[in-house]
Amino acid sequence: MEEFVVLVDDKNNEIGTALKDAVHTTDTPLHRGFSLFLFNSKKELLLTKRSSKKKTFPGVWTNTVCGHPAPGEGVTEAAKRRLDVELGLKTYDIRDIKEVAPYRYRFTDSNGIVENEICPVLVGYCDTDPKPDPKEVDAWKWMKWEEFLEEIKKNPNVYSPWCREEAALITPLI
Repeated sequence: MEEFVVLVDDKNNEIGTALKDAVHTTDTPLHRGFSLFLFNSKKELLLTKRSSKKKTFPGVWTNTVCGHPAPGEGVTEAAKRRLDVELGLKTYDIRDIKEVAPYRYRFTDSNGIVENEICPVLVGYCDTDPKPDPKEVDAWKWMKWEEFLEEIKKNPNVYSPWCREEAALITPLI
């Protein structure tokens, strides 16, 4: 099934759509995304290692799930959809997904592929271990928030750049 992303201007006004597989290049246009940090009742963050087969930022550790809302889809609904697709987590497993901060980023990976997104940060809760799709996720782990913050300071290049920046952005809210 073909997936589309929503292209936007600097003010997040929709200006069109593009195929997800075609949009991420060395000159990626600005488009909508989302980024979710999922916590369990022990206040541990669910981290995922992006599949080494991913087009952008392959093999890096990152927050729970990121993705793109489809045309006409809200970010919360998109996050639930991607949790199911990437991690096998069903809607009944997830609680209280909320948008907690606006965010925009543009990063280039080691292959020259650009991510360029208006990407609100979401937080949600879940006590179910994932069953990841290996095409999407190479590994996963739960980690205490404080330990995660220390880890990204010690080993920043192991983690996606958006994950590091978003963690700093939401720390006062956690």
